[in-house]
Parts: sequence; structure tokens; C-alpha cells
Amino acid sequence: MALIDVKIPGVGESITEVTLARWSKKDGEAVRDGEILCEIESDKATLEVPSPGAGVLKIIGKEGETYKIGFVMGSVDTAGVATANAAPIAQTTAPTKVDAAPTAAAIKNIPSPAATKILAEKNISPDNVAGSGKDGRITKGDALGASATSAPKLESVQAVMSGSRDMKREKMSRLRKTIANRLVEARNTTAMLTTFNEVDMWSVMQLRSKYKDSFKEKHGVGLGFMSFFTKACTVALKDFPTVGGMIDGDDMITYNYADVGVAVSTPKGLVVPVIRSAESMSLAQIEKSILSVATKARDGKLSLEEMQGGNFTITNGGVFGSMLSTPIINIPQSAILGMHNIVERPVAINGQVVIRPIMYVALSYDHRIIDGRESVSFLKKVKELIEDPARLLLDV
Repeated sequence: MALIDVKIPGVGESITEVTLARWSKKDGEAVRDGEILCEIESDKATLEVPSPGAGVLKIIGKEGETYKIGFVMGSVDTAGVATANAAPIAQTTAPTKVDAAPTAAAIKNIPSPAATKILAEKNISPDNVAGSGKDGRITKGDALGASATSAPKLESVQAVMSGSRDMKREKMSRLRKTIANRLVEARNTTAMLTTFNEVDMWSVMQLRSKYKDSFKEKHGVGLGFMSFFTKACTVALKDFPTVGGMIDGDDMITYNYADVGVAVSTPKGLVVPVIRSAESMSLAQIEKSILSVATKARDGKLSLEEMQGGNFTITNGGVFGSMLSTPIINIPQSAILGMHNIVERPVAINGQVVIRPIMYVALSYDHRIIDGRESVSFLKKVKELIEDPARLLLDV
């Protein structure tokens, strides 16, 4: 027998433990060299672990458990053969069925002490009195107004309570717990405010409509709104660098470049891959970069390096139909831009009411480092660039 250990690999300098998310192979199953054995979840990403050799898999680690880097979660017997009746190791959490809630009959007709005395004097059974108190309790007033012919009407209540009342309980994934902790930390450690504006998308939509086919034919990607906003933000960051800065202890750090994080929703949670040096990219380069990292994010293929760093973030709730929101800062960054859906609205232009495609935008920022003047001016700059997109191309 020649055994090769399957260890949890190192996934980053600051990460000391991971969660074994799921096994892709069964205990006793034959595996090939390099074949994916399992998935592990770090605080930032889901990673696949390949087989270190060909042979028969022996599983030690359990799904859903947390282990230190280097833990031996299994082994591969390079001299063995697969057992024909190996039991699957993967387990799913079955919904936990709870007992049906008690019917109204079980909680009604419990008289108060005063009501008990009155009903006894009237020789009336509590079963013939409908209680109006909390949880159907018979009050003194119910007893005073009761007669021997009174009877509670429980049928409709019982009908409502007779359906299935299952619930499901499952552990939060490591990624989901990290997201939750970071959002709470952002709320508790920053002086977060949000400023809003509205953007007339007419010019960008006209430009996109005119050139989208030739753009895709030449560059191989579609021309979306995200690239316009990313480019506009990089231009605005040059004028207002503190919006892309951050606080480090008693120091304020600003940058002469724009590493822009793009929030991507995945089945396992929100991730923020980073577009490096976006200020030096063309619209086509930005589109290709966004498509690449978004595809990797949804396939769970993002590396830690692709999600680290970043000094400004853009999130687009409009793809889900959001009209307006206050995005939460992606700490340690100091600001985040929220895009929303585009809706035709009546607006006044040159004294005339016209219908224009309008998007509400929001900038959440840390007031400790960014003043109101800077935040409002930054968002106004983005608005002006989107409403006159030629300025993005001419850099004016």
C-alpha cells in the first residue's frame, strides 16, 4: 500500500483555516491524478483541491467542518482499487420538520380566575365561550356576556393552521459569515453617509445603440453601462483622490491610480473582484476585464489575488430592479458607488417637459476622510461625464 496524503493547501498569508465545503468524490472511489477531489472555502473564495495522484480515495475530513491549513483530510492509495459498493460521503442537510403549531382549540377557552367564577355561577362550560383575550383566553367580559348557547367558531382558524409548516436549518457558509461580519464591521467602524444624484442616460444609450454592433465585432465583447461608469469614476477620482483613499491608523492614504472593485452576485454570496489600474484602460479593456472576472466569480474560479486590494468599488443593484439603495462601504475602502435601474421619467429640459431614461446613483462614503463637498462634487462629476460621454473619450 502506497498512501499519498490529501492536505489542505495554503491559500494566502493571512488565512490559517478553511471550511471543507464538499467532497466531489466518494470514499473508496477510484480517482485520477489531478482530478478534483473536494472544494474548500476560505474567508474570500471557494477553491478546488486536486488529487495528488491516481488511486483509491480514503476520506477523513467531514463536510462543513473547519480545519487548519495543512490538515490531512484524506489520502489516495496508489496501489488500491475502487470498492464496488462504496458509500457516498457527501451529505445534505435535510429540512428539519417541526411539529405543527397548536390549533386554536388548544389555546382557547382558558378562563381567567374571575371568568371561571362567573361561568360557574351561570353553569356555562368554558368550551361554549369564545375568548377574546391573548391567545384566546376567556376574559371577565367574555364570561359576563356569555350564554349557554354560545359556542366558539373554530373551523376557519383550524383550516388556516392545517397546512404544512416545515422549516429548513443549515449552517452559514464561511463566505457568507465573512460577508456578514464585514458588513457589520463597516457599519460599526465608519462614519458612513450617502449622497444621491440622478443621471440622464439618454446620451450614453444613444451612443451605445449606435456603436454596440461594431464595438462587439471589433472587440469581441458587448458595450455595457458598467464600463462607462467605471471610466467616469476613474476620471473623477483624479480630481477627488480622497474618495479613493482610506484610513490607516492615524494616517490618510490616497492613490494616484484606480483599482476598482466590481461587486458580483454569485450563488454563494457577493464577491468583489478588482480591475487593476482601470484609469489607464479603454472602454473595451474595461469591458473585457469585467466579463473575465464576473465569469470567474460565478464559476467559483476567482483567485485570492483577484479579490485583494482595490481602493474604490462599484455595485449595480439595477440589474435586479433596484430603484434606490444605500450601498455599504467595502472596508478598508472609503467609498462605494451604487448604480440602479433605468426608468423613463418626466424631466424639465430648457423649459420643456420631456421623457428621459433616468438612473438614480448613490455614493456611500466615510465622512471621517471624505467631506461633504468632495462626495457631492465627485458624484456630480460622474453625472456630468455620463451625460456627456464624449468627455470620457476626449479626457476633458
